[in-house]
Amino acid sequence: MNIRFKELEQIGQSVWLDNISRDLLNNKELERLIEEVGLKGVTSNPTIFQKAIGSGSAYDGQIEQLLSINSSLSADDLFEELAISDIQRAADVLFPVYKKTDGIDGFVSIEVSPIIASNTEGTINAARRLNKKVNRPNVMIKIPATQEGLPAIKQMISEGVCINVTLIFSQQVYEQVVEAYIAGLEERSKKNSRLNNISSVASFFISRIDTSVDKELDKAGNTALKGKIAIANAKLVYEKSKKIFTGDRFKKLQDKGARIQRLLWASTSTKNPSYPETIYIDELVGKDTVNTMPPATIEAFKTKGLVYNAIEDKVDEARKQMKALKDLNIDFSEITKKLTVDGVESFAHSFRDLISTIENKKKVGHAK
Repeated sequence: MNIRFKELEQIGQSVWLDNISRDLLNNKELERLIEEVGLKGVTSNPTIFQKAIGSGSAYDGQIEQLLSINSSLSADDLFEELAISDIQRAADVLFPVYKKTDGIDGFVSIEVSPIIASNTEGTINAARRLNKKVNRPNVMIKIPATQEGLPAIKQMISEGVCINVTLIFSQQVYEQVVEAYIAGLEERSKKNSRLNNISSVASFFISRIDTSVDKELDKAGNTALKGKIAIANAKLVYEKSKKIFTGDRFKKLQDKGARIQRLLWASTSTKNPSYPETIYIDELVGKDTVNTMPPATIEAFKTKGLVYNAIEDKVDEARKQMKALKDLNIDFSEITKKLTVDGVESFAHSFRDLISTIENKKKVGHAK
């Protein structure tokens, strides 16, 4: 196992892969990553599936097979079947990790349709359906941290479904996400249902913050804060997380077997080529966290990564950086709200492209 990834494991950070595809599964790449870097999970989203299904012919055979059984399947139905097949296969590969870590790691995430991100009941029904269809103990259903998504998160946690909350950008929304998680556990506890089989992560997005904030800093003529705010924001969120999960309210649940909701650092590939390739890995190392890395970032970290308990280092400096941003009259709250809206729309756009791609493949399949 690569030494840098071994050191991450020793500190208490899990590495998940921010990618899934039929080729990755067929080529045993997932098994290789488990062996080489101690990979402990996989996440997916509509953009990832759009790239996987839209490129090449790896999924064509299954599309033809499904249509031969039921020619009236819609493109949406076909996508769900294709995605679930990949998620089930990945979950089976990662099941030994799930068992070894006592259900803390070894998860594969699948996202509810972003088209229904503003529909609470629709999200709840989709999460139930996906969880039932995948039918694996080590699946996490991804729900976006929209205002309509929060009640769905609480409901699904109360029903015993493991949830990956996605598209979190601000400390304020993070607190709302944790509230939904804890309230869901409390509802479950009232029913005397098990708590120790529930795992959840809060996916806090990183690089997109710097991409947006850096543009505002350029307008303000400030270069000193460029590339600093996303990490500063994350450090303060981690501090908040530790405070919440060592508090009296959660302690009552923890005594009944509840697990903390780990912070998961998402969007950790470097968007600005002038920043180090591994900056959003190096600066976010910390106990009880997850970092989702795309393949290129994993490869870069093998040889260039720095490992120390960075997330709890220079927290006061992070506070000063956030204050300096405010002093420049840059509204961070508005930036993060827009990032959430844009994130949902970006995934929705990918989803629509994906369905269009499958429609075309469906026509080809019918023509054969």
